[in-house]
Amino acid sequence: MKKLDVIRMHNAVFYAYHGVLSDEQELGGKFEVDVELHCDLSAARRSDNLKDTVNYEKVYSVMKQAVIGRKHFLIESLAEAIAAAILKEFKRVRKTVVRVRKPSAPIHGVLDHIEVEVEKLRG
Repeated sequence: MKKLDVIRMHNAVFYAYHGVLSDEQELGGKFEVDVELHCDLSAARRSDNLKDTVNYEKVYSVMKQAVIGRKHFLIESLAEAIAAAILKEFKRVRKTVVRVRKPSAPIHGVLDHIEVEVEKLRG
């Protein structure tokens, strides 16, 4: 199988109401999302035409809807929802890797953030 090209989008930030604790669900918090879109970009490299690639603005819109459209208890579930939405919407994408970070996670300790990574293949 031919090696796929990769489009990466880093640190999209959304305010949403995910979490197990009732305070997280009521007060909300910041969530950071990175995505990798693995696809064949050879046509886009040759044509320099938006129709031959994955539209980043549309990817951002799909990510945003997945994050704010429904509450999740776990960021694992949120990452899966984002990955599934991307594969459903963008047929050119063969594989996606989604990272969701939750800064200020409510734990008894000091850390920068919690991060979950989900990899999902088409088909």
